[in-house]
Amino acid sequence: MYQLPDLLNLMARLRDPQHGCPWDLKQSYASIVPHTLEEAYEVADAIERSAFDELPGELGDLLFQVVYYSQLAEEEGRFDFAAVVDGITRKLVRRHPHVFPDGDLYGPLDQPRLGEAEVKQRWEAIKAEERAERAQAPEQLSLLDDVPNVLPALSRAKKLQSRAARVGFDWPDALPVLDKVREELDEVLEAISENDPEAIVEEIGDLLFSATNLARHLKVDPEAALRAANGKFERRFRFIEQALREAGRPIENCSLDELDALWGNAKKSERQSGC
Repeated sequence: MYQLPDLLNLMARLRDPQHGCPWDLKQSYASIVPHTLEEAYEVADAIERSAFDELPGELGDLLFQVVYYSQLAEEEGRFDFAAVVDGITRKLVRRHPHVFPDGDLYGPLDQPRLGEAEVKQRWEAIKAEERAERAQAPEQLSLLDDVPNVLPALSRAKKLQSRAARVGFDWPDALPVLDKVREELDEVLEAISENDPEAIVEEIGDLLFSATNLARHLKVDPEAALRAANGKFERRFRFIEQALREAGRPIENCSLDELDALWGNAKKSERQSGC
């Protein structure tokens, strides 16, 4: 069975200047990023579908992305894969003093188990210290400094809200957030009535941000919830297409009322099948 050193050797050979793969040789950090994002989503998709027989392959594809970046960096004399492993191990040892009180990865496992709330509080305090250490101008330090811009919009909205909530800038529970969602919806309707395209875009954004906040308060991952809704829409629309194919009718020739009736049939079929 191949091991991690074999994968690192494979990557080095793919990037060999004389005998490597032409496609791999022309890649850069930036050109690989879309593949990294795609592989991460394929891991999430396999987990959401409980396709655990596919998961090893998807995790391998994601691991290969890390190996790829590390190879590029090693060629440039920046760092190598060993530095990546060392960095994440040191960081996690540092962030788990309740498990590694002496900072020793292989120390005895005899520490009392802490509650989840206390662990989270310590974790956030350590991360705050790390951000302060990285900041060249502490007076300009923001809780939002290291929230990546490249995150999907819903995920980034949730993360921004969670960061602000750490210092008390948050609603106490979901009910006032629900009122905020209604308020934003009213503002969307007002922008529509005024036929103001710029205002419509802005208010739709506010509505989505508030809906994300509602999901956060209800302990719902907005990205996962929307992916599930996308999947549900796709299933039901395919049901409509199949029903019309069996009836020999082009979907373009159907009225909205007919399509809506078929949509109802799709929902009924899902309930009966337990989907």
